[in-house]
Amino acid sequence: METSIAISKNDHVGTHDLPCYIAGRKVITDERLTVYNPYTGDVAGTVSSVCRSQTHEAIEATLKGGELLTRYRRYEILNKARSLLLEQAESFAHLITAESGLCLRETRYEVGRACDVLQFAAMEALRDDGEIFSCDITPTGKARKIFTLRDPHRLVVAITPFNHPLNQVMHKIAPAIAVGAPVVLKPSEKTPLTAVRCVELMYEAGLPEWMLSVIVGPMDEVAEELVVDPRTEVVSFTGSVEIGKKIAQRAGYKKLILELGGNAPLIVLEDADMDLAVHLATEGCYRNSGQRCTAVKRLLIHEDILDTFTGRFVQASKAYTYGDPMDFDTRVGTVIDEAAAIRLETVVQKAVDDGARVLLGGERRGALLAPTVIADTPRDAEMVVCESFGPLAPIMAIKNLDDAIELANSTDYGLSSGIVTKDFNKALKAVKKIRTGTVNINEVPGYRIELSPFGGVKDSGLGIKEGVLETMKGLTAVKTFSLPW
Repeated sequence: METSIAISKNDHVGTHDLPCYIAGRKVITDERLTVYNPYTGDVAGTVSSVCRSQTHEAIEATLKGGELLTRYRRYEILNKARSLLLEQAESFAHLITAESGLCLRETRYEVGRACDVLQFAAMEALRDDGEIFSCDITPTGKARKIFTLRDPHRLVVAITPFNHPLNQVMHKIAPAIAVGAPVVLKPSEKTPLTAVRCVELMYEAGLPEWMLSVIVGPMDEVAEELVVDPRTEVVSFTGSVEIGKKIAQRAGYKKLILELGGNAPLIVLEDADMDLAVHLATEGCYRNSGQRCTAVKRLLIHEDILDTFTGRFVQASKAYTYGDPMDFDTRVGTVIDEAAAIRLETVVQKAVDDGARVLLGGERRGALLAPTVIADTPRDAEMVVCESFGPLAPIMAIKNLDDAIELANSTDYGLSSGIVTKDFNKALKAVKKIRTGTVNINEVPGYRIELSPFGGVKDSGLGIKEGVLETMKGLTAVKTFSLPW
């Protein structure tokens, strides 16, 4: 049985007992999705689980729509949302930690990034997006001008992953608000609590309720229905390659924005600043419990400095304490659940069986996995050929830059990469030859700002970029018109 109640600000079913929202209408169902704290095993909260008919209600309520907001009103809403998020930063950080197991220092950082998304989206909402083309520039031309504008798509479906429960949601909905495109949000069933709170925050900031819904429920009754419905104009998905390819097969004739993970290499050449290389390697491998699509998944170290780097890297890795995510001294929390930790433990053991050596870590307790350094990692090991979503640091020797580039390009992924070198020509060669969406020089592969383009090729995505600016483009259609001039 379902009951529906009109939303009122800060009115919740329980502390973390949350409804779904269909165009602002609070939906409370008997079916509940329970979310467990990966570290303690306690219930972090519950959220109502909707059915197929309610999924269609969300679509219809969105399409019913309302009047397009002015640019300034969109700016005001986004700016207000940022202020509210700053006020509630600690509450959001604790909620993210409770449902994801990410350590508190990471979730506080994530709230800051989400505030950046809102700030950039607010700024861009005010910027004119039109172009002008003179038509009398050829012998066959006329004295006319062609103008462009961007129309928001009428129904955007946003499907978000578990590893950044707030920032990934914000990267979908803030640019949509900036352009005036309404969204039905389907967050990961592993971390839905933060997403629901985020939607409540947007309503509180003044967002018209028809512009944003959030629903969770069985895959075949929610996500699949949203994806295949011919009324959906855009599907923006961040998650696994397997699910992304299924979406591509099922979606039909609509725009797809797919960000599907990565297998980022960090190349360290013989001339590298060793202090910098070690710092980037540890930060790249262990931040966010290694659960970032841009995390360093492969350390490609020049053979001349391999022993020196490895020794210093092991020592530096010891500083990445792991344990209770709510303890601010903890630097590495859990992975998303015990099953994920067991899989990581298994791929490490497979590499060891094939000749690799564990130099540090490897211990597991429930969903908690110690930062793990693996030397002599075979190039065809499962943990480096496939994406290993956790705090693993496999080290492989390279002979030279050409060898590194070949190894960097050897997997099915192409999202991000990094190289540490003082040689500009080698850095430039890496930029040109490594087939990833991002190549960072003397920085972690994942470095970016929330405004800049982000996305990959091959199994990392279709080459369509995200980031606030690119997402705004992706959620609109260009319209041209001409006038005599």
